[in-house]
Amino acid sequence: MTELAAWVNFYVIVGSSAGALIGLQFVVITLFTNMPIGENTAEGSSAYATPTVIHFGAVLLLSAVLCAPWRGIGAAAIPWGLVGAAGIFYEIIVARRMRRQNAYRPEFEDWLFHVLLPFAAYAMLAGSAYATRSNVGGALFAVGAAALMLLFTGIHNAWDAVTYHVFVKKREHSIGKGK
Repeated sequence: MTELAAWVNFYVIVGSSAGALIGLQFVVITLFTNMPIGENTAEGSSAYATPTVIHFGAVLLLSAVLCAPWRGIGAAAIPWGLVGAAGIFYEIIVARRMRRQNAYRPEFEDWLFHVLLPFAAYAMLAGSAYATRSNVGGALFAVGAAALMLLFTGIHNAWDAVTYHVFVKKREHSIGKGK
């Protein structure tokens, strides 16, 4: 039995939450189908909505990987390190998309929750994969912290997107119709 056995319940809870939140993202998106699509909607979606689903997906993948019956921690560290490296690369793409899109002007909070915190979480994943060589316990706590950071960042971003569409975009749509 590996060090990961003590973490199974944690990852079952976190992974289930991530999976449910991915489903809710799709439900929420369908609720906005009657709103007009602006010319910059695709740019805004790739900068704000898609990364949220990616973060939830990363948490779901991490949970599945870390609940698998690995013979040792080193084998499990490889895929979680790859998730971290891929996430770092993806966050660079997200930052470029946020800078280029014209649908919305990002504020500091947007940069914090859409770029900086996810980047830090993915960096923790990549670094903790390497750290398993010398500090397995610390590495496992770093992976757990990174998973929670991605989960809560995704929750924040999903909530932020919904409130933006309900209180800003819906009002603009209603005013445009003369209501």
